[in-house]
Amino acid sequence: MTGYLFSRRHPEYLKNEQSYRHCAEAYKGGSSYMEKTLIRHVSEIDLEFSERKRRAYYFNYPRSIARRITQYALAVPPVRSGADPALVEDWSRSGLRTNEVMRQLSTMLTVFGRVWVHIDSPKFSAPISRSAAAAGNLHPYVRILSPLDVTDWSFGSDGKLEWAILREEYFENSDPLVPGKLCEYLKLFRRGSWQLFCRRGNETAEVAAGALPGSEIPLFPVEESDGCGAGAGHWFEDAVRVSEAIFNNESESQMNMVKQMFGLLVVSESFARGALPRNREENVNFAATVARSAAVIESVEEKGISRYISPSGVPGTLLRQENEALKRELFDLAGLSASSYSRDAQSAESKAWDFRNSSQFLAARADLLEQSEIRAWELLHLFDNAIPVPEVVYNREFAVRELDKSIASLLQLSGLPAGEGFKQSVNKAAVELLSALSPMPEQEKYALLEEAEKTLRN
Repeated sequence: MTGYLFSRRHPEYLKNEQSYRHCAEAYKGGSSYMEKTLIRHVSEIDLEFSERKRRAYYFNYPRSIARRITQYALAVPPVRSGADPALVEDWSRSGLRTNEVMRQLSTMLTVFGRVWVHIDSPKFSAPISRSAAAAGNLHPYVRILSPLDVTDWSFGSDGKLEWAILREEYFENSDPLVPGKLCEYLKLFRRGSWQLFCRRGNETAEVAAGALPGSEIPLFPVEESDGCGAGAGHWFEDAVRVSEAIFNNESESQMNMVKQMFGLLVVSESFARGALPRNREENVNFAATVARSAAVIESVEEKGISRYISPSGVPGTLLRQENEALKRELFDLAGLSASSYSRDAQSAESKAWDFRNSSQFLAARADLLEQSEIRAWELLHLFDNAIPVPEVVYNREFAVRELDKSIASLLQLSGLPAGEGFKQSVNKAAVELLSALSPMPEQEKYALLEEAEKTLRN
């Protein structure tokens, strides 16, 4: 019966599995992905297509978009008031800081549209002291999982996970004298308990079990609201398709350039008949091959002369222009404007629209990251009640590039001969500007506003 757990798949998992794998391959890139993605012409012979595959290169726009969104959203580090400093420096128990784990979450969220956050803890055979735990780096930790790692789940009537199945592959090679082997593990979470199963070949067995702190499963999904309620797929797959069109266009453009540099030889039919070897099989192969590296034979009546021909450079120029247009559409699709595109020709309304589009996209991402991190701290607290749940504040103001102008304007306004009410408004704007530059908890912001009012009264 336990073997059935290894084959269970949630309907949503089955629906999106192909898309998840496709997006993951596009993010990784490499020769294997290029091999699958390059499209062959109907008229392209094996020799030419083989050369084009060897020459192909891939501009990894999907990875660039995913990383750029993360870099923009987390350009200003979050404020964590009351967080355990040791945990902030090692949130994953593998040396990754909290900021680095949240960057993983953000990037994977862009690629898949859904990720899972898993909180786990080392297993103890007996209670240990705080000093021993600190010495052995034994503390709860946070992991970010792709949607391919959680194969099935169910939510209860309270909106929380009732149970979930986490699948992992682990290469066992702890003993250097014994050959390593790949084992498949499956962890079944229920509220208050967990079971670990292992499958080697056709055999499955339970290898461990235990209790969970509290009545919640230490696992929760993080999802973008894109397409929520409409049954829509994640937008990143559409971006990958555009990127693949650019990749194929670029490959065609490159080969067009090569063919312009190395023309195709055309010889007369009479010359070919005299030059070809007597071996009939070789004759057929030579005459049937139409490629840049072989000759095209024509009759005397057609031309009667030998020459080189090459394609026009116009198709290559058109492909490059098409790629430039596709790149602009690709970054607009991601909610970001392409910085390489000249903004001088754009109207002020168009520039403002692009900026609002990007800032709103990033603000929504920051809000989702903030909620997810707070939820992770709460689950860490369940594992160890000595771990405090900090007040976490993420930056939601992305107008930092205009900060110098804003500060200059405030300095000019503060010097105007005006009443106390005007000066108080200027001070409040200065506090908001400071909060945009360096996010702070609401209590701290209110304290600064009160301090500004007291200064004016005195």
